[in-house]
Order: sequence, then C-alpha cells, then structure tokens
Amino acid sequence: MAGMGTLLAALLAIADKKLYVYEDPRIDEVEEMLPKANCGACGCAGCRAFAEKAVKGEIAPGKCTVSTPAGIVQIAAFLGVNAGKEEKRVAKLACAGGTHVAKNRANYGGMESCRAAALVGGGGKGCSWGCLGQGDCDRACTFDAIYMDAHGLPVVMEDKCTACGDCVRACPKDLFSIHPVSHRLWVACKNLLHGDLAESECEVACTACGRCAADAPGLIQIVNNLAVVDYSRNSLATRKPTERCPTGAIVWFDEKQGIVKGLEAKKITRKTPLPVEQAKLAVHG
Repeated sequence: MAGMGTLLAALLAIADKKLYVYEDPRIDEVEEMLPKANCGACGCAGCRAFAEKAVKGEIAPGKCTVSTPAGIVQIAAFLGVNAGKEEKRVAKLACAGGTHVAKNRANYGGMESCRAAALVGGGGKGCSWGCLGQGDCDRACTFDAIYMDAHGLPVVMEDKCTACGDCVRACPKDLFSIHPVSHRLWVACKNLLHGDLAESECEVACTACGRCAADAPGLIQIVNNLAVVDYSRNSLATRKPTERCPTGAIVWFDEKQGIVKGLEAKKITRKTPLPVEQAKLAVHG
C-alpha cells in the first residue's frame, strides 16, 4: 500500500508539471481594478475575460465603458499601454406612448409582466407596437438604470446604463436597442399605421407625414409608414428634423436638457391616463 501511494504521488507530481498552465498574475490585479459589473457591454464574457484580454494586449482598457476615467487610466498605467477610448453606449426606447397619450382597448389584470400581457390579446394596448408598461425592463436591469415614470413608460438613465442589453432581451415588443450616445436624433415610435389611423391610437405616434425626410434627405426616410434614421450618416444629424414633427415622435437627446421635441410638436398637458375605450379583454389571475 505504501508503494502504491508513493507511485500515485509521483504520477500526480509529474502530471502537475506536465499539465501546468501559466497564468499571468497581472490578470488578477487588472480584474480587481475593474468595476466587476460583468455586464458584457465590452464584448467579453465578464470582467475576468476582459482582464485576460487586456493583459494580452487584445483589448484596450478604454473599451470598458462602465469603469470611471480614473479607473481606465489606472489599468492603462499598470499595463503600460494606451488607455484607448470607447464611445459610451446606452439603451434607447422606441416608444413615447404613455398612459396619458396612448389608448387602451382593454383592461389587463393578469401577471405583472409585459411578456405575459403580450401573450394575452397583445396586452390590451391600442397600438400593438407600443410599450405595455408592466416593467419587465426595469426588473431586468441589474444596474438600476431604468425606472418607470408616472405614465407607465420606462426611462433610461444614461449615466447608469452599461449597455448590457438585459432590457433589450426582456422587452417582448423589441422596443429597446443599444446605441452610442452620439445617436441623439431618435424616432420614439415603432407604430406602422399611417396618418390619422396611427394618431387615433397614440397622440405621439409617427404618422409617416414625411416632413422629417424632406428636412433631412438621405438621413431619414419613411419605411413601412415609419421614419427611420440612417445612423451610418450620423455626422449629418441635426435637430432640424424634429422641428416640424407634428406629434413629437422624432426627438433629440440633449446632453443637458434630456429629450427635446420640436417647436411644432403638439403640447401634451394631460396627466391622467386615458380611459379604456372598449372592454375587449379582461384577464385576472
């Protein structure tokens, strides 16, 4: 037995030497300097994977958009590399149809979940493309970057958003998408109805009037009754397309003022929810 034990110990010692994989000790130190958000916004499967690539020189420290500027500089100095720079990206919502402007055609009284509501008659909202306001995105965001406003619409806080994409995956209506913050011209609508029909369901819907496309040729075009911004030509983006938008569906994300609508956008003063017009759906339990 003693001989067998000695033999096995020797085999384990040989295997340890043969199979040993060296790991750069700097990986642990870089990982410690990272915010440990494990959000995946950098394209890596967590902060450990990012640290491994950074140490190998395969990714610049600045690729981490969650870390502070000081944190990025610290990692770059430690590794002796250029910090690099990555434009911050955030989640944006393609809907402005809160309860005070968008009609409901039915009362939904089931599980508090957009995904559940969408499975039951579409959730009761007149605009079948609109936000259902049950807060799946809010609950999915682990960085507290989303809150529900007084009209049942999610609001993204740019300073907290890490572009992790959890809200994108949580929304059954595909209303969220990840964009660089420089994409400030935005169509806050996905309604594909035309003209008065679109506006009859939501007062702030895009009606495909074409004014924005006329004011920004090449940058905006009308596709399937909806204004679409070509972000490959983002250098041409200005607030001009927002100015004549009659419903305010096209907005500008200002760094200081937040969401800005055009001068000709209708003024919404109503604070209370619109009444349910037709009780086509009532689900409880």
